Amino acid sequence: MNAEDPVAASEAPGGRSSIELDVRNLGPPKPLQKTLEATADLAEDEVLVQYNDRAPQHLYPKLDDRGLSHDTVETDDATVTVIWREG
Repeated sequence: MNAEDPVAASEAPGGRSSIELDVRNLGPPKPLQKTLEATADLAEDEVLVQYNDRAPQHLYPKLDDRGLSHDTVETDDATVTVIWREG
């Protein structure tokens, strides 16, 4: 896996601009809230890259309910979830 580029290591489509959101230092439920807020205006040519200290298990069903695709990859210093709209 390319830890330098978690988007490339994920199943997300290439060639999209990235919006980064680091929630590693936030306590629950802030990571979930911040991520859902950030996905509200996510364009089809963008991916949201969420950096967390663990896999966001409670986030996945909420993304599915909103019709958003996602993939989580592990790096040396974070769990990275890439979120996108199918285009």
